[in-house]
Amino acid sequence: GAVSGFDAPFVGSTATIALNQPIVGMAATPDGGGYWLVAGDGGIFAFGDARFFGSTGAMRLNQPIVGMAATPDGGGYWLVASDGGVFSFGDAVFRGSMAGTHLNAPVVGVAASPSGGGYWLVASDGGVFSFGDATFRGSLGATRPGTPVVGIAAVPSGGGYWMATSAGDIVSFGSAAYHGGMDGLHLNGPVVAMTAD
Repeated sequence: GAVSGFDAPFVGSTATIALNQPIVGMAATPDGGGYWLVAGDGGIFAFGDARFFGSTGAMRLNQPIVGMAATPDGGGYWLVASDGGVFSFGDAVFRGSMAGTHLNAPVVGVAASPSGGGYWLVASDGGVFSFGDATFRGSLGATRPGTPVVGIAAVPSGGGYWMATSAGDIVSFGSAAYHGGMDGLHLNGPVVAMTAD
């Protein structure tokens, strides 16, 4: 739960708090004045101008939470579990999930559409699941990466998205332009997430 700010304000962390589960995701508020941290049990920790809208911390989950995405206005957020279950809080509207569906690989990330009217889920094999106004732009399908996918990020227009693998490879779909990746570089550890500016 330690947070480091780089050209971004540090407004708090869970580094000194005894957590029930480790932190697995983070989302920033629209103005950059705050952020949420989410733990594997769905516990939410809000800092700066990020408001608490609820959590799954007291719920019994079928699978752990693996990521979160905030609504464009910062008035809510979605949490996603590894079985594709989606939990909505604040003004984040539930548009569907993969819970109860057989998945070839666990879900590892979520990205919100620019309007907040939908979201994409991505699985570690590069499968993409679209809900609401989040338009499907492609997936890795049979072209499986050599290392697992760890995250997804949408372009501001919603016309495409990127996926990142644990080795730092970036794969782009739709209008998402490729700007480079970490492939071929020596990393001290695996890449675990991605975001877009």
